[in-house]
Amino acid sequence: MRTIIALAALTAALVPVPAQAATACPAPTRAELKGTDTDEPAKGAKALRGVRVRHLPKGFSHGTLTAAKRGGVTEYGYLWSDDRDTVDPAHRSLWVRVVCWPEASSLAQLGKLPVDVGAFTGGPKAVRLGGRQVLRQEGDGALGHGRYVGWVERKGVVVTVMASRPLVPELADLVRGIRL
Repeated sequence: MRTIIALAALTAALVPVPAQAATACPAPTRAELKGTDTDEPAKGAKALRGVRVRHLPKGFSHGTLTAAKRGGVTEYGYLWSDDRDTVDPAHRSLWVRVVCWPEASSLAQLGKLPVDVGAFTGGPKAVRLGGRQVLRQEGDGALGHGRYVGWVERKGVVVTVMASRPLVPELADLVRGIRL
């Protein structure tokens, strides 16, 4: 019996266990999928479970969790905003989203990102920003004013960031500071 236990312990030490946490996509809980209430004041850099936003500008008064699951794709994000009207050019908003899309493996695929809001259809360009290769496009009516970027963090995990015009100068720092 001791031999079997010792052999089992040795096997466990030698056979690597898949690192699911390292490759898994941070996804919302069932409760988060159901409720998307507005937070006042907005949550901070840890508003998204499994996602750290290390550079978060100050001055956001509202925050909203965005979460959806359909067709094998799960979206999970947080939208920070201030009290200004969305048509005001000084309106500050930041949307960080993770899309769990098993087929995602390259930047070129982001043009086919299966989401309702925030698909890269407005003539995106591949650029280097914040130490990452990203797809970049200007915001449109659905996303608001500003700049929209996205990248494949790892196979099956896409990150998108929409920064309103006043935050565009900080976009490189925002992208650099996002950790999953």
